[in-house]
Amino acid sequence: MTDAVAETASAAVAERPWWLKVWQFPLVAMVVALALVIGAAMLASYLNHQLQSSLPEWLALPLGVALLIALCLLVDKLAIRRLGRKRHDDLPLTGMVRDLSLGWLGGAVLISLCVGLAALAGAYRITGPGGTGDLLSIVFLFGIYAGFFEELLMRGIVLRWLEEWLGSWIALVLSSLLFGFLHASNDNATVFSSVAIALEAGTLLGAAYMLTRSLWLAMGLHAGWNMVQALWGVAVSGNDVQGLVSARLEGPELLAGGGFGLEATLFALVVATGAGVWLLVLATRRGRIVPPFWQRKGAAITAY
Repeated sequence: MTDAVAETASAAVAERPWWLKVWQFPLVAMVVALALVIGAAMLASYLNHQLQSSLPEWLALPLGVALLIALCLLVDKLAIRRLGRKRHDDLPLTGMVRDLSLGWLGGAVLISLCVGLAALAGAYRITGPGGTGDLLSIVFLFGIYAGFFEELLMRGIVLRWLEEWLGSWIALVLSSLLFGFLHASNDNATVFSSVAIALEAGTLLGAAYMLTRSLWLAMGLHAGWNMVQALWGVAVSGNDVQGLVSARLEGPELLAGGGFGLEATLFALVVATGAGVWLLVLATRRGRIVPPFWQRKGAAITAY
């Protein structure tokens, strides 16, 4: 950036009225966005609760997830993308199907690789056929809901505005730690499982967002990982589900997860974190890294 352009950008910042500076401050934008999305989720839950009495059980969960996604998309298009100094749409229609598909396939391959490594190490063993009793939950709750809603909150809001304020690297660390320790209340969770989630999922999903400057790839990765993990009969972040096969994880905790599942094992740490680091390298090479505000000195955010 030339000195003249930097001076112009700095002058534009200085000319903003105080109330606009407050309104556009990243932490304010983040809190407003969180309130809007949580409000949309509460409204979706209320509407679904009102409809449940007249709906068959097999329709209630898909409808609830569909309502949530529709309301969150509406809030995003009308308000969230306009917040902050850098207006940006994290859920563009362009590239949606491609990135979701690539992400889902990537998540499925990564978790299947973890399952394969655990099987080779003697920590994962199929004990018999499974069933389809939890299929709706696997697809709509652990897959679509978790992939969409958790990514919208953690990467589309928390990471986005921490990054606008503190830069990509600090924002990635903070959002990853928050994401990991939000799983601390799950069944069989430990400090190690929370740190593992922060490293593997926080890095992988944050890097996917930073690379594409869209949430679709991260959402696909999240959904594919969760769904296929469940189909392999492995607990999803400590939550037991009935997969297409019945399986058992056994052995040392670092190899078997201690009841939390493969996400608390060395296999997931190496595979998912390694994939995340690779995406971070790509993001860096493509100039997608945002510097912290004290290095920008009033210049515009140009990484996305």
